[in-house]
Amino acid sequence: MSSILIKSATIVNENRQYVSDILIKDGLIERIDRQIDVQVDQTINAKGLHLFPGCIDDQVHFREPGLTYKADIHSESRAAVAGGITSFMEMPNTVPNTLTQDLLEQKYEIASRTSLANYSFFMGASNDNIDEVLKTDIKNVCGVKVFMGSSTGNMLVDNPQTLENIFSKSPMLVAVHCEDEATIKSNLNHFKQLLGDNVPVRLHPKIRSEEACYLSSSMAVELAKKHNTRLHILHISTEKETRLFSNEIPLKDKLITAEACIHHLWFSDQDYETKGNFIKWNPAVKTAADRDGILKAVLDGRIDVIATDHAPHTIEEKSQPYLQAPSGGPLVQHALPAMLEFYHQGKISLEQIAEKMAHNVAICFQLENRGFIREGYWADMVLVDLNNSWTIDKSNILYKCKWSPFEGSTFKSKIVHTLVSGNVAYSKGSLIEGKAGKRLIFNRM
Repeated sequence: MSSILIKSATIVNENRQYVSDILIKDGLIERIDRQIDVQVDQTINAKGLHLFPGCIDDQVHFREPGLTYKADIHSESRAAVAGGITSFMEMPNTVPNTLTQDLLEQKYEIASRTSLANYSFFMGASNDNIDEVLKTDIKNVCGVKVFMGSSTGNMLVDNPQTLENIFSKSPMLVAVHCEDEATIKSNLNHFKQLLGDNVPVRLHPKIRSEEACYLSSSMAVELAKKHNTRLHILHISTEKETRLFSNEIPLKDKLITAEACIHHLWFSDQDYETKGNFIKWNPAVKTAADRDGILKAVLDGRIDVIATDHAPHTIEEKSQPYLQAPSGGPLVQHALPAMLEFYHQGKISLEQIAEKMAHNVAICFQLENRGFIREGYWADMVLVDLNNSWTIDKSNILYKCKWSPFEGSTFKSKIVHTLVSGNVAYSKGSLIEGKAGKRLIFNRM
């Protein structure tokens, strides 16, 4: 059995901070104690460092299969691990779309060989694959993904009867992208009539508008309440949508949960002037009031988790005119450092970061033995130096697409070590490859 001893870490876990040692054996946390003195294969001196549970990103697009010139499971899992993300849940809008059980298992097979992080993959829903959706194994697949607004790939589900079927019959969590397609098309046609093909990117939040988001999100909530569906709404982008969610019951008892993404917490429509298409996402980055309202809902418990919606495209693709440039951007390497920057700004506590990026994701998805620093749990952990500034530039970006919306930004906190299922996968700027992450298991009946 391999063994690791972490000494004198300041542990950030379950709404507490305390200094302790941690003994890891065969991938699991065997013991947490103030003083542990045993012979081990490796000792990590963590004095002065903060130890967080590894982040669990419930929404990434790693582009494999079919779009691997942008990204792949190996390249993006490396970037994720370097950013303190130890587990990811990947979306089905690859090529081909993940709409059958066979195609789903092919992605798991690739990840079992190439992913440095732990992994799960969503089963995709379309207008005509309900039989395949119902075959999904609730124990080893994170959920079913429904695009109630079109995004990258052709997976729009807009048939009312199909939506009724999915919401009433799904055996597991249904994760949804909510934007009303008719509203978006009407807005786009309006601006094209005014401006032709010269629509500027600053109009993106007017095209993919607050109304489009709220119409779709409120419909999803209504369907979930009608059918008692376990609903998870992804990437909330407006303050108005936050009013759809409750903070009055414990997370473990919620049937309707919500996610906020790094870019909607960080950027606003004022940033289109300097960032252009490089902050073009679906749903769109909107106003400063929306950004602040989303953070407020994160802090008060209406929004349950923080994720990335990591969705890389090449620089060439993003450099096209607005109407041709695809939506999405890379974020996994910089998500935790960005949230730690909010901590330095006094906007969120370290305990809340651990809660929203690890604990709550594990609770929402009923993950088995992950998301917390507890004896008997998998050793998914990240050691952070809160006072070690660094600047993001091309030389230290690990994404295959080789750009970041944070380029030029200086963050005060740096990832020092990342452990994935008890293996040191990243240490002081170097990735340690050779051991793949594990398939996530879900504690569902």
